[in-house]
Amino acid sequence: MEKRPSLEVNGRRYRWPREPLVVVCVDGSEGAYVDQAVRAGVAPWFARTLKQGAAFVAECVVPSFTNPNNLSIVTGAPPALHGICGNYFYDRESGAEVMMNDPKYLRAGTLLAAFAAAGASVAVITAKDKLRALLGHGLAGECFSAEKANEAQLALAGMARPSVYSAELSQFVFAAGAALFESRRPDLMYLSTTDYVQHKAAPGAPAANAFYAMMDRYLARLEAAGAAIALTADHGMNDKHGPDGSPNVIYLQDVLDGWLGKGAARVILPITDPYVVHHGALGSFATAYLPAGADAAALAARIAALPGIELALERAEACRRFELPEDRMGDLVLISRRDTVIGTSVSRHDLSGLDAPLRSHGGVSEQKVPLIFNRRIQGLAPGRRLRNFDVFDLALNHAE
Repeated sequence: MEKRPSLEVNGRRYRWPREPLVVVCVDGSEGAYVDQAVRAGVAPWFARTLKQGAAFVAECVVPSFTNPNNLSIVTGAPPALHGICGNYFYDRESGAEVMMNDPKYLRAGTLLAAFAAAGASVAVITAKDKLRALLGHGLAGECFSAEKANEAQLALAGMARPSVYSAELSQFVFAAGAALFESRRPDLMYLSTTDYVQHKAAPGAPAANAFYAMMDRYLARLEAAGAAIALTADHGMNDKHGPDGSPNVIYLQDVLDGWLGKGAARVILPITDPYVVHHGALGSFATAYLPAGADAAALAARIAALPGIELALERAEACRRFELPEDRMGDLVLISRRDTVIGTSVSRHDLSGLDAPLRSHGGVSEQKVPLIFNRRIQGLAPGRRLRNFDVFDLALNHAE
């Protein structure tokens, strides 16, 4: 493997893997989850790896949602290059609000596909099926989801088909990944979980510690089978509710309807996906399309003055700051504070499925995520800004 040439993907060069590499994206994670599980004594692999391997704090892509960050991780690039800037967006060409699950929206190839094309054996396992087509685009290798696993894949994991709203959906990813690695030892494996647990349980909560204990056991199993392991997250997670447990929501469509007239502006929530029970399509990032002739600067200033808003930026500024594709964003980009989410209209959000106080993500307050390696990392430039999409670079180019 060491004699194979390095590959250039999206302007970055990656060394051929010297040993089988497993990269894990833990949906909705942050360092506190790992720290609390280690403190509770339920995560011995993490405890040892934090001491003997390498651990860093990195930044995820904003909006801090699943699709943009997973695609940044597997392309090694920000959304301005790969084009996936949300789970959901307004397609100006079709004039429709659509999911961003179709590979036709992807503007860059993945490291996974590039290494597979060069002769590496590659495997991808995701929790939810919404990511499978994007992560597997152009990939000549194994790629499947826990949500829509076939009978052979269920047998591989040794599990019944899990509910999409369960911790077991992520456990399936690890179980199938460990079994596949032990039997086939792919050169590269990418595992991506779901944040069902993190939406319900804060770091240190019994459910959170149980989840990280489960993960710890499978990571130890992968390491015992000879895997180099690199772990990061697509975003963090925060409480978005008041002392009484009710969500802190700015219903921005209702606000703009009151200012500009009903339906004059259009608010898009990129967190929206087919699985809204645990967050009610409420996150800390929104984009607004304004009517012709509207004063974007004045409206941004007016929105910025609303309680709970952290940033209200015009499109060009937001896209420069967060490296987003301008043609897929609205006229304004709005980000709420750590404890607040943005909705459209009260009537459009069904919160009846929330069985715990709201925890969600999307803003800059959920940007800090872990980078953890079971190998030492060398040769990083002093003061380098680390991003979650640097995980392959560090694992392939800087691991001892």
